[in-house]
Order: sequence, then C-alpha cells, then structure tokens
Amino acid sequence: MKIAILGGDGFVGWPTTLHLSEQGHDVHIIDNLSRRWIDTELGVQSLTPMDSIQERCRIWHDLTGRRLHFHLLDLARDYERIKAWLIQHRPDAVIHFAEQRAAPYSMKSDRHKVYTVDNNVSATHNLLAALVESGIDAHVVHLGTMGVYGYSSVGATIPEGYLDVDITRPDGEKIPQQILYPTRPGSVYHMTKSLDQILFQFYAQNDGLRITDLHQGIVWGTHTDQTRRHPQLINRFDYDGDYGTVLNRFLIQAAIDYPLTVHGTGGQTRAFIHIQDSVRCIELALAAPPQAGSRVEIFNQMTETHRVRDLADLVAKVTGARVTHLPNPRAEAAENDLVVDNSKFLALGLQPTTLAEGLLGEVVDVARKFAHRIDRSRVPAVSAWTRDLAAKVERDPEGRKLKSVS
Repeated sequence: MKIAILGGDGFVGWPTTLHLSEQGHDVHIIDNLSRRWIDTELGVQSLTPMDSIQERCRIWHDLTGRRLHFHLLDLARDYERIKAWLIQHRPDAVIHFAEQRAAPYSMKSDRHKVYTVDNNVSATHNLLAALVESGIDAHVVHLGTMGVYGYSSVGATIPEGYLDVDITRPDGEKIPQQILYPTRPGSVYHMTKSLDQILFQFYAQNDGLRITDLHQGIVWGTHTDQTRRHPQLINRFDYDGDYGTVLNRFLIQAAIDYPLTVHGTGGQTRAFIHIQDSVRCIELALAAPPQAGSRVEIFNQMTETHRVRDLADLVAKVTGARVTHLPNPRAEAAENDLVVDNSKFLALGLQPTTLAEGLLGEVVDVARKFAHRIDRSRVPAVSAWTRDLAAKVERDPEGRKLKSVS
C-alpha cells in the first residue's frame, strides 16, 4: 500500500514508519517538525540524540534499500497544500499522528491550551474535509488515547468505544442503542481527542469515510526491531515533566539516581503498551479496515494496567532506586480502578509484550548511556492543572525550587 504517515517524525510515528516500510509499503512522512520546535521552546532535548528527519530517511535507505519520502507540510494550517498532496499521491491509507500529544504541555498556560486545541482539532478536520473533497477512499487510522474515557472508577469493564444502552420511549418500551462511550477528558489534550471522536463519527456517517480510532494506553520502551538496526535510527526518548511518560520517567530517574517521583498517593491506574506492540497494532488495524458506510471502528490499544505506585515499586526493586511522593499537579482522583477490554487486537493476533525486568533493564541501559544529556532541572513535572495546585508544587525531590517554562 501507499501509506501517508502524518506526524511520522514523532515518538510513535517514526518507529511506525520504519515498521511499515520494512513490511514493503510505500511510506510517505508528512510532518511540520513541531515536536522539535517544542523541544527548543522548553529548553530540553530528547535523551537519545536525533538526526534530522532527512538524515534518518537516508540511513534507512542505505541500510535496507527502501526509500522513505518526507514532505514538510502543516496539516493544521496548510489545508490547500494537504488537499493538493492527497490528490497528487492518492494514498491507500492515512495514519494520523499529527497532534500535540502531551497532557501536561496542554495545561501549561492559556497559550498552550489554545495551541493544542487549534492544532489538534484543525489537523483532524482538515484531513477529513480534504479526503471528502478530493474523493479519495483512503482508510484513516487515528492514534487516540485511553484518556478519552477518563479515569473514574465505575466498577465495569470499559468497552471498545461503544456502550450498549436502552432508551425508554414515552410508552415505556425500551429501545436498545449503541452510543460512543461517554467521554470524561482529564486535560485539554484529552479533550481534543474526545472532539476527534465526534468528527470521525460525523464524517463516517455523512460521507462514508473509513476510519479506525485507536484508543492507546501510555507507551513505554524506546526500541523496536527496526530502531535497533542502526544507532542513527534510534527513537526519540522524552524524560521531562511535560512529555516523558510515567514508566519511562521512572526508568530515567533510576538511571541517574534521582528519586522516583510518585505524585499524590500513586493510586492512579493507567493502561500501558510497549512501543513494539504499538507499531504492531497499527499494522493489524491497517489490515482490517472498516467498510465504507459503516461506523467508526474503535480499538483499545493497550496490553495491561498498573497503579503508578506499583510501577514505582517494581522499578525500585529492579534498580535499587528510592521512591518519593510529591503533590499531584493534576486535578484527578487519588485512586481509581481501570478494567479495559482489548479483545479485538487479541483476536487479530496481537501477542502482548508485558512488563518484564529484561525490557525495563534495556530502557535503563539506554538512559545510562545518554545520562550526560539529561538536564536534571527538567525532570520534575511542573505543569499544574489549576492555580491552587500550582502553589503546592514548589520543590523537587532534591529540594530545589521548581520553575515552569511557559
């Protein structure tokens, strides 16, 4: 297939690009490189050194003979150019990663909230409108988030996207319906993914677009089979308080003898998936597209759930690190349960990679190798959800006063 990967330079986009290229697909990367500009804004860099996207593509071609095509385009702001690109190249599938992906970054300030909504919602809608206008029947695979469901404890398994309900008519008759599972986003970022769902639902029913929405858990790990093949193909690795995911951050902290920062009680339960499984899930979703005129296909893209404090204890056991508790900068419940249905991907053949000491050790080894690139002042999470919480998040585990970059 000819596949357009929007946001193919990113944390999940780059390993997905390599994985699908090795599968024999003709892969085109469309990216505005905004994630690299955000590194500059925040004054922090990927733990792993990253070459330019052009150099990465060159190395892959020299290594495999397979060519990757890079196109510098802004999906949220270059509507006419995106539409023209689609008409010219006519991809069979479009994988949509082109959204600002960090909840803490989306809550840093009013400016960051506005940017996240403008970028994410416009990017999604521009893609859908351009596909309709160009008449291209491409399968859209979107990387969403488990966070659209929220993290409250309802005592029931979260289904894959849809909820069975009964609507009671005035005469008392109950009519069975399936509705999108009610959203309860916990940040502006998660809110934009919730809005994406409504856009997808409309364009699927109104214009017959074929759309798969992947509600992904927190990604951990750094290597895939392809990124291991050359030092210059290594994936980006975020460790800072805005973009670093919780398990990767614990492993970084352990590698540099920094206390593992558990916020609040650590009773927050989250869904997780290894980066290798993430790219495999996208491959499986591409191979099982919905029919034109059918509803949006929704998968829960996760393999396991863990409480944050249990993850910290596991990492401490493996590495000997210390654990410390800090005020939680997020406005969320101190404790929650999370039971998730992921039977669709299991039925398609996914063999989950679960937390194992060997894989944890691999990430710690990467962290130690590049420890000289870590700015310890960027490790604490300082983006607070409310002004009241911001006043409480004052010092890091090493006693230094925290200061947010906005």
